[in-house]
This record gives sequence, C-alpha cells and structure tokens, in this order.
Amino acid sequence: MIWMILSLSTLHLLQGTEERGYLKEEEELMNKKQKLVGEEEKPWTTDEPKCLIKPPLKENTKSIDLKLHSDIRAVERARFAHQVAEKRSLIKQYKMERERQQKLEEEEEIKRMRKELIPKAQPMPYFDRPFVPRRSVKQLTVPREPRFNIRSQRTGPAIQARSSPVPVEKTSSTPSFSK
Repeated sequence: MIWMILSLSTLHLLQGTEERGYLKEEEELMNKKQKLVGEEEKPWTTDEPKCLIKPPLKENTKSIDLKLHSDIRAVERARFAHQVAEKRSLIKQYKMERERQQKLEEEEEIKRMRKELIPKAQPMPYFDRPFVPRRSVKQLTVPREPRFNIRSQRTGPAIQARSSPVPVEKTSSTPSFSK
C-alpha cells in the first residue's frame, strides 16, 4: 500500500518534470527557427559591396571627479591660514586700541599733573599766635653697654685660650643722664 502511494507521488513528479522539459525543448526550437528565418533574409554572397552600417557610437565616458587628499588638505590649510590671519588682525586692532587708550590716559594724567603742580603761594603764618615748642611726652632712651663677653656654654681649646683670666676694669665712659 505504501509502495503504491510512493509510486503515485513519484509518477506525479515525473510527469511535471517531463512537461517542463517538453516546454523547454519547444522554446529552444522556436528560437532556432527565428534565427534561421532572420538568416535566410540575408544573402550569402554579394557581387556589389554595399556600404556597411556604422555601428552605433558609444557615449563619451564621463570623468569621475577625483577628490585627492592633497586637494582637501590644501582647502583646510587655506581655511586655517585665513583664521590665523583674522586672529592676528584682531590682536593688532586690540593692541592699537589699547595703545590709544593708554595714550589718552597719559595725556589726561599730564593735564591733571600740570594743574596740580602750578606753583601757588604759601599761606601767611599767623603772627598773632607765635609757635611755642612743647616738651615731649615720651621717656628718654636709656643707653646700655654692649655685651662683649663670650658665652661659657661653648668650651673648646680655642675659646679657652682666648678667654684669659685677665681682670677687666669697669669704667663708665657713657655719661649718665638724669632729669
């Protein structure tokens, strides 16, 4: 039973394949007939040479716009150079403006100083109230003698040789100030 179902399905497939093959053969045959009919119209030999038909002209090839890296870099460099030139011109303008402002300020200062430095007369002293100097309120500075003694903390052969037990007389050379 299964064998029969399989054979029927394969038979059905075989019939489809045969039909397609038959159709394909018919198409090929029709194409060959059309070619032969087209060739039969042309004479095989000619006594007079005929002007051959020129083949159709091909269209001119269009060039592709090449974008070279060097060209792109040149454009970028030109833009950069333009920006640098603008920046330099701006800096130059700022510098000139600053110098102009500084010059104006100096001129104004000179004018102001000239007005201030005009010699003016000193005011007359008041002779009705004569100047009487007063005694200072601060206390006098008490003088001290300089300290020439060497500290005894450092003891060494050189220091011991210098510090001899020679007595030094104390005399007061500075006058004592008393009120």
